[in-house]
Amino acid sequence: MLPKAKVSLIRLRAAMLGTLAAIIGLATLVLMAILTWLGVPFSIYTILGIVVAFHILQWLIAPYIINAIYRVRPLQTHEYPWLHEALSRISATSGLSTKPRLMLAEIDLPNAFAYGNPITGNFVAVTRGLLSTLPREEVEAVIGHEVGHIKHKDVMFMMIISIIPALIYYIGYILYYSGWFGSTSRDQRGGGALLVLIGVGLMVLSFILNLFVFYFSRLREYYADSHAAISVQNGARNLQRGLVRIMSASRRVRKEKIASYTQLKALFITDPEVTVRSYEDVDALVERIKAEKPSILMELFSTHPHPAKRLRHLDAYIT
Repeated sequence: MLPKAKVSLIRLRAAMLGTLAAIIGLATLVLMAILTWLGVPFSIYTILGIVVAFHILQWLIAPYIINAIYRVRPLQTHEYPWLHEALSRISATSGLSTKPRLMLAEIDLPNAFAYGNPITGNFVAVTRGLLSTLPREEVEAVIGHEVGHIKHKDVMFMMIISIIPALIYYIGYILYYSGWFGSTSRDQRGGGALLVLIGVGLMVLSFILNLFVFYFSRLREYYADSHAAISVQNGARNLQRGLVRIMSASRRVRKEKIASYTQLKALFITDPEVTVRSYEDVDALVERIKAEKPSILMELFSTHPHPAKRLRHLDAYIT
C-alpha cells in the first residue's frame, strides 16, 4: 500500500473512533446526569426499552423491507457468472468467512448497496441499471466498496449509534411534557419549568448528535471506498470512474422515479439525488468534479461525502 494511502487510512480510522467516542461519551454523560437528577423514574426505563427494542426490531426486519421496496431477488449462479466470480474473489481477498449472497434489484437507477443481519445473513445487491451502465471492471470496484461495508459491520454500527440520538430525543420529549403536565408539587417548586427547559435542551442535543451520525455515515463511505481501492485491481481508479458514471446516468432517470427510490438512500453507494451533467469522457468528468469546492453546509446534513472530496480521497490509492 502506498504511504499516503496508509496515512489516509490511519486518519480515517482515528476520525471514526473519535466520532463514536464523542457520540457515546456525550450521550452517556448527559443521560447519567439526567437520570441521577430524576431518581430514574419508571417511565424513563420504559422509553429506553421501547426505543432500543424498536431499533433492534427494525434492524432485524430491514432486509425484508429493502427487498420489497427495491424489488430485490437472488441472482442465480447462471446469471452474470462473472459477477458471482468477482464477489467470491473479493470476499476471499477481504477475509470474509462467509460470502455475501448476490442480489439483483430490478430498478432502473444505477446503484448498489449492502445489507443484512445475523439472522438473514449478508447481501450485496446491484441494480439492473448499474449492470447496464458500468463496464465490468467498474462494477467490480463497486462490489469491493459494498463488501467493505460488510467487512466493517457498518450496518450494525449505524444501527447502534442511531439509537443514541433517538433515546436522547424521546427522553427530552417525555421531560418536556412532564414539565407541562406534571404534578402540582413539582410545579410549585419550579421543577415543571426546569423539566421543560431540560426537555427542550435534550431535543436540541439529539439534533446535534444526529449531525455526528451523518458525519459517521460519511466516514464509513470513505472507509468502504478505501476497501475497494485495496481489494480490487486498479480499484481506486475504477471506483472513481464508476461513481461519476453512476451520477451521470442517474441524471437521466426521471425525478419522480428517483424520489420513489430515496426512502433508504443512505444504503446506496451514491445519493440518487446527487447527479452530474456530463459533456466529456469519464476521466475528464472525474477531474472536473475533483476541482469543485464543496459546500460545508450542504454536506453537513448528507449521509454521503461530497463527490469532489470522495474522488480526491481515492487519489491517495492511485500510483
